[in-house]
Amino acid sequence: DPQHHYHHDLAMPRKRALPGSSTPERETLEEECFVDYDSRVLPQECLDGTVKLFCTHTEPNYSLPWQVRHQTSSSSTGCVLPGRRILTNAHCVDNYSVVKVKKRGDSTKFVAEVIAIGRECDLALLTVKDKDFWAGTQPIELGPLPALQDMVTVVGFPVGGDNLSITQGVVSRVDMQEYVHGCSELLAVQIDAAINSGNSGGPAFSSQAKCVGIAFQSLKDGNAENIGYVIPISVVQHFLDDVTHNGRYCGFCDLEINLQHCENASLRWACGLPAKESGVMVRRVLPVSPAAGSLQRGDVLTHFDGVSIANDGTVPFRSGERIALTWLVSQKQVGDSATLRARRDGKSLSVTVQLGTGKLLVPVDSYLRKPGATDLRIPSYAIYGGLVFVPLCEPYLRSEYGDDFEAKAPISLLDRWQHGICEAREDQVVVLSQVLAHEINVGYEHLVNHIVLNINGQRVRNLRQLVEVADANEDAFLRVDLAPQSEAVVLERASLELATQEILAAHSIAKARSADLVGLGPAPQQPSVAPQSKRTKRGTQ
Repeated sequence: DPQHHYHHDLAMPRKRALPGSSTPERETLEEECFVDYDSRVLPQECLDGTVKLFCTHTEPNYSLPWQVRHQTSSSSTGCVLPGRRILTNAHCVDNYSVVKVKKRGDSTKFVAEVIAIGRECDLALLTVKDKDFWAGTQPIELGPLPALQDMVTVVGFPVGGDNLSITQGVVSRVDMQEYVHGCSELLAVQIDAAINSGNSGGPAFSSQAKCVGIAFQSLKDGNAENIGYVIPISVVQHFLDDVTHNGRYCGFCDLEINLQHCENASLRWACGLPAKESGVMVRRVLPVSPAAGSLQRGDVLTHFDGVSIANDGTVPFRSGERIALTWLVSQKQVGDSATLRARRDGKSLSVTVQLGTGKLLVPVDSYLRKPGATDLRIPSYAIYGGLVFVPLCEPYLRSEYGDDFEAKAPISLLDRWQHGICEAREDQVVVLSQVLAHEINVGYEHLVNHIVLNINGQRVRNLRQLVEVADANEDAFLRVDLAPQSEAVVLERASLELATQEILAAHSIAKARSADLVGLGPAPQQPSVAPQSKRTKRGTQ
């Protein structure tokens, strides 16, 4: 099968036919669906509640983490919510420097402030302090999850003009889908209304003029036409409740358990599952799972909060529909409890766990937050004698090997990215990114993107620990052992500090380490947001 390509607002635009223009049959279907739609016209409040965003982006340079890349700009869409808030997509304000917003029919652009960014659900919340912006502004009204074949109207500011654009279509599917920006799987609504570059963040209205979703991505390949996706209001409300309750975005929950379907009768018998019961077998409980110590390999998970789990890992959704178990987990807020019922050796057991976010060994984004900005991430780094150490993350892989890094990066890095497991929440994969040439490191210049195993005989668990060990070193030499071929790098300690200063000066680098590693004291606390990755598909349902 050809690979599917998902696009969001920052992708290059690609022209597509408007819905309803292809066949007479399609036009007839839309006419039938619009029977209850009042003259096919949205109320003025819905149109006025849709605004245009202008963002200037400054992306960090993960290959040279002491620098930033050239700034870029984009335009997108947002919608006004009660409480003087504006909702849009996270990718619309990703790596923002300045965000401006303009009302429909107005020529004035107002500077907006970012309140919160939810990368994994691709949502962001903004506000405007200037009171003039809110004069005459009417917030949109949120509605329920739409049913199949319901008519939807997508409103936004896509490419092709400056004024508001409206496209219409029907709901064709409601299911768990991959959110490209956050590499996570959450509930999404598939529609056949055109969603193009610039539409991102715009509302999708029902025939009752209520917002039933936020446009965020579309599927474009040679075998698909007019397949767009909107974020349903249940995901939006989870995001809003999270920010309201915690004062910031915390994220979506993850059981951190690898499961196997029990569709084979012999497997169910071997697991001691009665004929009238169903469930999924636990393949592995990750060390950071809330169920660690309670569930174990071979257990059969039969219920989540009293809801029965089928042998294929699905649970009841709506009338005539089923959906993956992860949907139930995603409804929970961080810190909520859940009751898991399971079978072990034919006996029933019940476990109550407190849910938290997932933790990947190679995260979707850096954990270091940019000072003075809301939810912006920047890379960590440390330099010793020209050796540049960084924690491995997906932005670093993309910076080094491009968006198709899965085909170009070394096997050793991809193995940690795909299969690495956190034994503790502070674990990282530390990489020797490059060697900045100097006489102190002669013979090591060829070392690029090698995993760091040990420093002075101690196993490296994260970048902070590496820095602490290196700073406390009183031996004559600093020794670093690398994977995959167990190469060793040895530097003379007496010359290390002076050589480092000379290297910094030669490369115009302000500091030898990132802000989170400057000075003494405890390690900075990891943020509770650890976005899910598309890699969770490999075994967590």
